Amino acid sequence: MQPMENPGVTTVRVAPTADLPPDERAAVRDLLDLAFDGGFDVHDWDHTLGGLHLIVTRAGLPVAHGAVVQRRFLLDGRSLRCGYVEAVAVHPRWRGHGLAAAVMTEAERLIDGGYDLGALSASTEGRGLYLARGWVPWTGPTAVLTPSGVTRTPDDDDSTLVRPTPGLALTGTLTCDWRDGDVW
Repeated sequence: MQPMENPGVTTVRVAPTADLPPDERAAVRDLLDLAFDGGFDVHDWDHTLGGLHLIVTRAGLPVAHGAVVQRRFLLDGRSLRCGYVEAVAVHPRWRGHGLAAAVMTEAERLIDGGYDLGALSASTEGRGLYLARGWVPWTGPTAVLTPSGVTRTPDDDDSTLVRPTPGLALTGTLTCDWRDGDVW
C-alpha cells in the first residue's frame, strides 16, 4: 500500500529520463497533452527527454512537471552550457496551488548549481510565472546554429527568457543548438 500524500506539502521529485518507468513516462506524457490542450507535439516531447524531470504527484499520478535539459548556446564567441527549461505544466485541476512555482524552484536550483546559463521559451500564458521569478527577456537577437550555419530566429526574440547570471550581458546574439521542431 502506497503512503497517503499530504496535499498541503509539495515535494518535487527529480529523476533522469532513464529512471522513469514506462508507465510513469506515459503518465507524464498524458499530463503534458492535457495541460497543453493537445498542443504538445512529438517534437516537444522529444525536447523534454534526456535531462532531469521535476515531478509532483498526487495519489500516485503526476500533476505537475518540468524538465531541465542541457543545451549548448553560443554568445560572443563563447560556448555556454545551458540548463534549458522544458514542458512546465500543471494538471488543470491543480492549477493555482503553487505547483508550477515549486517545479521552477527546483529547476532554478539545478540551473544555478550546474550551468552557465538558464533559458526557456515562454508561452504567452506562462510568461508571467517566469517574470515574477526574476527571469528576464533576452534583449539581443536570437539565432540557431543550423546544419547550414547560423540563422536568425526573430520570431523567438520576444519569447526567449534567461535566468540572469553575474557578468552576463543580455544584448549579444544568443545562438541555440539545432534540434527538430521548435528550436527555442
